[in-house]
Amino acid sequence: MLIFVFFLHITIRILLTVAQLCIVGSGPAGFYTAQHLLKNCPTLEIDMIEKLPVPFGLVRYGVAPDHPDVKNVINTFTAIAKSGRLQFVGNVTVGKDVTLNDLRNAYDVVVLAYGAAQDRWLGISGENLCNVVSARKFVGWYNGLPEESHLKFDLDAETVVIIGQGNVALDIARILLTPIDMLKKTDIAQHALEALSQSKIKNVKIVGRRGPLQVAFTIKELREMIKLPGNSYRIHLENPEYIDACLPKTSRPRKRLTELMLQSSSMKRSEEDSSKQWELIFHRTPIKIVGDSNANKVNGLVVGINHLTGDDWENPQVEDTGLRETIPCGMILKSIGYKSLPLSDELPFDHAKGIIRQTEGRVEGMQGVFCSGWVASGPVGVIASTMQSGHDVGKRIIEDLKNGIVGTGTRKPGRDAILSQLEARNVEPVTFVEWEALDNEERERGKYQKKPREKIVDVREMIDIAKKGQS
Repeated sequence: MLIFVFFLHITIRILLTVAQLCIVGSGPAGFYTAQHLLKNCPTLEIDMIEKLPVPFGLVRYGVAPDHPDVKNVINTFTAIAKSGRLQFVGNVTVGKDVTLNDLRNAYDVVVLAYGAAQDRWLGISGENLCNVVSARKFVGWYNGLPEESHLKFDLDAETVVIIGQGNVALDIARILLTPIDMLKKTDIAQHALEALSQSKIKNVKIVGRRGPLQVAFTIKELREMIKLPGNSYRIHLENPEYIDACLPKTSRPRKRLTELMLQSSSMKRSEEDSSKQWELIFHRTPIKIVGDSNANKVNGLVVGINHLTGDDWENPQVEDTGLRETIPCGMILKSIGYKSLPLSDELPFDHAKGIIRQTEGRVEGMQGVFCSGWVASGPVGVIASTMQSGHDVGKRIIEDLKNGIVGTGTRKPGRDAILSQLEARNVEPVTFVEWEALDNEERERGKYQKKPREKIVDVREMIDIAKKGQS
């Protein structure tokens, strides 16, 4: 019996050793999947493919610049990347520089963890007017995402409406209203800092379709807004008695968040020394975006007033009262979620939901292909929930390797085949060591501005600095 167990253990180790594995995407989903695999398969090595020359995905380009503590997870990801068992291959776009079929031919296991990069639409008239902007683009702009860094926004309007009531909506409101001297100390992109320093925005209205019991932001985000220097606020609660009666049915985090809204709605901050204001407005459904006389720039949002029905306070029915009102504004930011895009026509893709069709991380009909994070679940949760998703997918991969479902055929060529293809196609892959040279340059530039780093936003410049640092 002991001999059998010994040979079984050796067989499993051989299977895990010879398996060639790559992960597409270097954000939290990709790194947490890699973390579980590397921890539980001591002989496994992984290639991580990223379309940008830099790693870390939404931690670098999605987390608000005034939340440096959230970005500390980069230290964990860096340790994984420098473990000697993960090779970062940056500046490679799957679907353009290499195909999904190329990866499947080169690797036993392919994990798709490339996130969500398409905006959701409201589907109402006026959505194409100037200064109607998606949250994704705006966040990318102030965080220095190369593809959004060239954007220009008209910040001369005094009133801005943000549609949506999640953490991203509050992030955007906070960035718009934070005193510029505070923003200067963060890693916000310089072009955004300069534009915001000239901003005339004084009032931000954060509008939601449902009520205070259904908001998607967290208590931490709300506390930051309440304490924001130089700002007064209004939280419009139409039926506080009903809300209070629902509290015993709620989870502890939801209860604490709702209690803070109830307390804050009745405790108005003094407006002395407050040149700006934000508001939380509930039970408003966007109906139409109104343009100016030239019909090319927004000057108002028409909303329908609704009320919620049903016994399920968590997922109530939204019922239109038929009443309408117009909220005057000069800019609208849509924080209503993102969708993923298929990077291959062969992928089984749910276009309505914007996710890959999968079961427990296994992509339907594509043996050896897995997906992790938002491309599998949609844009829900925070970094902690993405960690759980990544670890769960890692477990499934290990199960399939051990059970001989994947990695049992002819030995795959792995990275060598992909690097040969990239060379033939004149693609310049960036290694993690080269990224560290770029990282050092950004930190050095930041010192002159007295900020953590000054992000470089031109891809060609990124590559040149990375390569020069290792020449």
